[in-house]
Amino acid sequence: MSTSSESPDETTTLDFAWNIPNILTITRLVLVPVFAVVLLVHPESQGWRIGAAVVFAVAILTDFVDGRLARKLHQVTNFGKIWDSVADKAITGMAFVGLSLIGELSWWITVIILLREWGITFMRVRMLRYGVMSAKRGGKLKTALQGVALTLFLLGLPVFGTWFYVTKWVFMWAAFGLTVLTGLDYLVDAARLRRVSLAAGHAIDYDEFKKHRLG
Repeated sequence: MSTSSESPDETTTLDFAWNIPNILTITRLVLVPVFAVVLLVHPESQGWRIGAAVVFAVAILTDFVDGRLARKLHQVTNFGKIWDSVADKAITGMAFVGLSLIGELSWWITVIILLREWGITFMRVRMLRYGVMSAKRGGKLKTALQGVALTLFLLGLPVFGTWFYVTKWVFMWAAFGLTVLTGLDYLVDAARLRRVSLAAGHAIDYDEFKKHRLG
């Protein structure tokens, strides 16, 4: 047992392995500056906007592929659990900031979303002493909604008219609402995980924690 209520065994590490899932995660990080350049160089050009949307969509698709491959190939690592989320937030965060810089999305929406995204990521890293907090289903759905909303905004395509404008905002508001709600859920889970880990005297597996919470 730990002698301090604040210091369970810190055996959880960000182990890295050169496998396909982790390479896809790194690729997504590399695509962030590429996406930023394509979006911001000529934001008024429809061709460049479509190019930005394509780069963004490819990056988002790697998110869904790497997670599935990691589980299927039994190549899940703590590095992937954490950096997969960081890569997601880097590419979506750049999209939110970029759209605000070119005046197509209010800064208050971007600021609230970024505070939630990076705040939760920082919290998950700090929680490593208690256990690795993997991405949750709600978080994956949030990422998917953000991906759709941002892709629609990035495309621009004003020629499609009112229905396109309404559709992209429906997805954006849905993504915004789920982003806030899942952030609150992570905070609740973090408090519970810390309590269970302290009681056990060591860092615990997040799946084990969920079973404990539901038991």
